[in-house]
Amino acid sequence: MGEAELHQLIRGCIKQDKSCQKVLYKAYYSFAMGICLRYANNREEAAEVMNQGFYKVFTKIETYDITRPFKAWLGRIMTNVSIDYYRANLKMAYTEDLEKAEHVSDGDFTDKKLHYEDLLRMVQQLPTAYRTVFNLFAIEGYSHEEIGDMLGVSPGTSKSNLHKARQKLKQMILDADSRGNTSYGDGMNYSSPIVAINKSNMQGMFYKKNI
Repeated sequence: MGEAELHQLIRGCIKQDKSCQKVLYKAYYSFAMGICLRYANNREEAAEVMNQGFYKVFTKIETYDITRPFKAWLGRIMTNVSIDYYRANLKMAYTEDLEKAEHVSDGDFTDKKLHYEDLLRMVQQLPTAYRTVFNLFAIEGYSHEEIGDMLGVSPGTSKSNLHKARQKLKQMILDADSRGNTSYGDGMNYSSPIVAINKSNMQGMFYKKNI
């Protein structure tokens, strides 16, 4: 979609033109769903969160600064709505603070690769608290201090849950490798096998921080 067409749609959405809202929704559905799926337990919950996000987009679209990338603005809304949803619904059963949580290097994961859909399913199996911190740090690129502010926990708690999320993901990968199949602990066989990749490819999947 070109900039001129996008800006025309945005002007229509500001006027609450339903046809413009429909076109914008369809154009960015996959992008928005991809963000919400990372935080959700399943596709149904992701769809619910995504629709809440689009409602916020359409009611706040007059605040969008057309000099900035629209995807970045939309993505931030989807992330914030996802966080609000799970903060309201999860019981923050965080473990004790680890102010000096054990560091897990990028190398622990860069020798393995999961196809995106397989990795997404694995992330969805994490406890909600771990999954939320993992997404915010490893994918969205927030610091532990920022995550603490967003979730109402200490930076040490964020570090602890990131560490535990990484350890659980690593164990899922190792367990699947030891069984010689693509079942990741939930009894389901996934469509794509684990294959080797290099670090640059992993950075392409998680664009701000490596796993």
